[in-house]
Amino acid sequence: MRTHGSLPRVPPEERFVPRFAAEPPHEELPYGRWEARLCEQFLSACLGLDSEQENLGEPGEIVWYPDRTWHGRTYVPGTSLTANGYELFGYVRFVPASEDGDPSDFQAHVDFTAETAEQNPGWKLDICDEVIGVWRGHAGAEAAMTLIWGHPLISGGRIVTAELADLAVDQCELLEERFTLIAPDDYRHDLLEVKLFDAKGRELARESLYAGEESGEHVEEGAAESPSS
Repeated sequence: MRTHGSLPRVPPEERFVPRFAAEPPHEELPYGRWEARLCEQFLSACLGLDSEQENLGEPGEIVWYPDRTWHGRTYVPGTSLTANGYELFGYVRFVPASEDGDPSDFQAHVDFTAETAEQNPGWKLDICDEVIGVWRGHAGAEAAMTLIWGHPLISGGRIVTAELADLAVDQCELLEERFTLIAPDDYRHDLLEVKLFDAKGRELARESLYAGEESGEHVEEGAAESPSS
């Protein structure tokens, strides 16, 4: 029975995981001098790629994705197709500017893959992901906090969600047909799915981060991280 001044009884959460832990995008997609600074960091990281067995070719234009801030750091992901058909994918990370200061402690991480959307016409979502941290849960269970970015390859989308066992743990409205998510993955055997919805909430597409492991899609080849500036 509920008495005066008492709180209503609610059932416990079935899955106790961090939801919507990252701040939503705050800025427009990079341009001008800010874009040039991010490009410098991204391309510097490309120089450290372990690509002795592959001739990657020169990077092309860098496509930037919405910023997301988590754990005191802002992440701006990017991708670039090279002259030889590889895709470079990664992010620039930094400490956001204070009220009277500038962004600081820049670092970049870049990887590459031979699997591209152009080679896979059946894809509906083109997705990249990198683990950027760990969240410790109940009884020692851990979730891999994962940065996910990409763009739809079909029209009509409005918003993208990251879902763990059908529980939405992050979402991002499309910004110039691009999105960025930060979400817990691989927690108690639950694995993330990325879903695309239209303006009426109808699901248009879904993709698991692990869909290509058996066939070799989106397999990481070699990574490089630039030193902080």
